[in-house]
Amino acid sequence: MSGLIGKKIGMTSIFDENGKNIPCTVIEAGPCIVTQVRTEEVDGYEAIQLGFDDATEKSATKADLGHAKKAGTSVKRKIVEFQGFDAEYKLGDAITVDHFTEGEFVDIAGTSKGKGFQGVVKRHGFGGVGQATHGQHNRLRAPGSIGAASYPARVFKGMKMAGRMGGDTVKVQNLRVLKVVTDKNLLVVKGCVPGHKNAYVIIRK
Repeated sequence: MSGLIGKKIGMTSIFDENGKNIPCTVIEAGPCIVTQVRTEEVDGYEAIQLGFDDATEKSATKADLGHAKKAGTSVKRKIVEFQGFDAEYKLGDAITVDHFTEGEFVDIAGTSKGKGFQGVVKRHGFGGVGQATHGQHNRLRAPGSIGAASYPARVFKGMKMAGRMGGDTVKVQNLRVLKVVTDKNLLVVKGCVPGHKNAYVIIRK
């Protein structure tokens, strides 16, 4: 589906017409520059490649510099392909936050915050084992049994255990667009989206 690349600014809350306080996320959506146009004849499918957020030429490769020069723009930090645009775009065109309208629903994908090595209670929502009584003192947040002994004599793959948590690609679906601030390229959506402040997010209709 069509969409834009954005940057998560942070969270706030606004009041609706009924006086209800609604938590929301503010995203800097665009302007995104068309850096490549995929066609059925050349690439076998139709799509538009968008670039967002200027990068320094010092950190760019020669391939990146040539790719940006062909589109007549500067080197971009984030490049994503989108499909499903109704309008026709050519190299160098800018797509702004006007692509979205208030009241519609969008899907937003991003990389979740890294939590480091976590136990099963935080990572998988385990309830803990037993009560803190009858002489038991150090097994409250333990995972419990992870498999039988003599048979099958191993731990099955996929067993929910402690480990690295976060840093995954997460998509939140059906977030309502509460406000579109055109002059500042800001998109305000209801609820929270994955990622830390200033993290890149992919917004799709």
